[in-house]
Amino acid sequence: MRSFRSLALLLAFTSPAALAVLAQASSSNPQTPQSSSSQTQQQSQQTPSLTQQEMTVQERIRLRRQQRRAQAIHDTYSHLYEAYSGAGYLRFTPGPSLQKVTLYAWDEGFTRYYNLKLGVTLDGRGYYGTAFVGINPTNLTRPAISQYDILIGPTYRFMLRPKYSLSGRLMGGYAQGNFSGDTSGFGTAVLGLYPDGSTYAVSASLFAEYNLTPTVGLRLGANDFVTGFGSTQQNSVGFTGGFLYRFGKQ
Repeated sequence: MRSFRSLALLLAFTSPAALAVLAQASSSNPQTPQSSSSQTQQQSQQTPSLTQQEMTVQERIRLRRQQRRAQAIHDTYSHLYEAYSGAGYLRFTPGPSLQKVTLYAWDEGFTRYYNLKLGVTLDGRGYYGTAFVGINPTNLTRPAISQYDILIGPTYRFMLRPKYSLSGRLMGGYAQGNFSGDTSGFGTAVLGLYPDGSTYAVSASLFAEYNLTPTVGLRLGANDFVTGFGSTQQNSVGFTGGFLYRFGKQ
């Protein structure tokens, strides 16, 4: 009994102290989540500002690239005039019943531009080749023929890049055919060639230009060439290529 009473007295004296310690611990612990939440809020407030700053730098870089690209395009295609010189070939039918032959050409032209994209081109070219006329009473089987053309029409650049461009062109004009010069006086009828004469010419072309410098470039183009020799229509396909030079400022 005496030991039981001693234990009861010990518990009575120690219980208030234990309760005080627990109350102090419970009052101090809730402050920890508050402090951690406040740190999280501060970090979340700082993160958007850094992201916005990075986006601003990237936007400035993008704008500078666009400005440099636009300036390069303007420096290249703002010239008033463009002259070109080159060569080409054409698959041409020299007579109503003859097979197509290859004509080789020189090609010279001059373009006046009114803005970065639209211009007017004056073009001159000469075609030369040999017609295969088959067996005939003259013993001439491969007479030489030639054709000369003067054309004019609009040119339009529909794709502009600092290093290259794509353009289309439609021209019409005059064609002169010389088919009897190598017939030894027999004429063109006996050989099945078109008679000498002049007629209309229409050319539609699509070409690409590669810029070596803002003023000097290379050109390669495909064209559909229509003529009307011998009161018929010849639809010929060919290519031209060469050098170009730009000068004069708009």
